[in-house]
Amino acid sequence: MELGTVEREVYVEAAPEIVFEVVSSPDHLRRWWPDDARYEPTPGSTGEIVFGDCDAGGKAVAFTVVDARPPRTFSFRWTHPAGEAAAEGNSLLVTFELTPSGAGTLLRMTETGFREMGWEIATLEQQYQDHVSGWDFYLPRLAPYVATLQLRP
Repeated sequence: MELGTVEREVYVEAAPEIVFEVVSSPDHLRRWWPDDARYEPTPGSTGEIVFGDCDAGGKAVAFTVVDARPPRTFSFRWTHPAGEAAAEGNSLLVTFELTPSGAGTLLRMTETGFREMGWEIATLEQQYQDHVSGWDFYLPRLAPYVATLQLRP
């Protein structure tokens, strides 16, 4: 099993400019992925995304924007230890690449850096599978969410 990269492609019936906002803006992100997101969508910005209620077993995860080039690319590092700067070897890199396709956008998501984290093999396998399952659950929610935006006046 290759435990280095998670890759997914999703077609979204919206212009790249709209899809870029949905994958980069904390206000949109929390509608299809984490329960909360606090960061500025500009390179170098740091913050966190939150899954669940932190007072009831939920988890806040450190988040650093790496690149933001509307409407084509948005990338961030996450899972690095709080108080440490995100870098290769202490965080995972997620990149959303947006390509116009017909009347919509082909979104390609890649997440890399698993092997570089220095985890023991059991932890590596568990983390990788957790992220595969997570993206398989959350990424399909993106296109239906975008569709709701286009229905609004």
